[in-house]
Amino acid sequence: MRLLIDVGNTALKAVRYDGKNITACDLSTLPWQQVTEVVYASVGKSEQLDALLAQAATLNIPCYEAVVSKQLENLYCAYEHYQNLGIDRWLAIIAAYMLWPKQDCIIVDTGTATTIDVLDTGGQHLGGWIIPGLDLMTRSLTQNTQRVFDDETTQFSNELGINTPNGLKNGALVATIGAVEQAKLHLSNKNPQLIFAGGYGKLLQAQFPTAVFAPQLVMQGLNYWRELCEK
Repeated sequence: MRLLIDVGNTALKAVRYDGKNITACDLSTLPWQQVTEVVYASVGKSEQLDALLAQAATLNIPCYEAVVSKQLENLYCAYEHYQNLGIDRWLAIIAAYMLWPKQDCIIVDTGTATTIDVLDTGGQHLGGWIIPGLDLMTRSLTQNTQRVFDDETTQFSNELGINTPNGLKNGALVATIGAVEQAKLHLSNKNPQLIFAGGYGKLLQAQFPTAVFAPQLVMQGLNYWRELCEK
């Protein structure tokens, strides 16, 4: 069993891969005797990750940290200084490359920030954008303006706002939708595969008829990273 760990900006997530399926796991009751290797990605420091790696070391379980590379198989990173690309973005790109081979793809991962990456049919990552996540957009306005306010009941929608809270939230949503539409202009195919992941991935996926929601996209990319590196 392969233990996959992703340390994001706000939380550590872990799943296990049994050779066929990726499933959730409870780290407090993890059957370490079944773990054959640990594969992890981290955008920052985590004491919990350190403890898990130490436990693996005591059991002589090999551990592998995912890193960004200029090339992986026939996938190419757009960044000249590829080490500066966030590992979570790279893993999402790897998953798109493997799951939708030889297709133009736009990969959108919604967390604290929303990242948008463009991948062409030849496996060339063309680049992308980092914009504030929906909550960060709304919070930045309520905290830095005197008369803009939010409430706990208003939901995000792509309708025109008719009061301040839905004007705020709907504005954040349509700004993100607009960024995705702009990303399409960088591909010759104006109907690429749209792939959404992250906390607001389902909400954004619903705004595009042919889009897909891939809740385990980064974990799938982490698993594919390990498999491609073994070749």
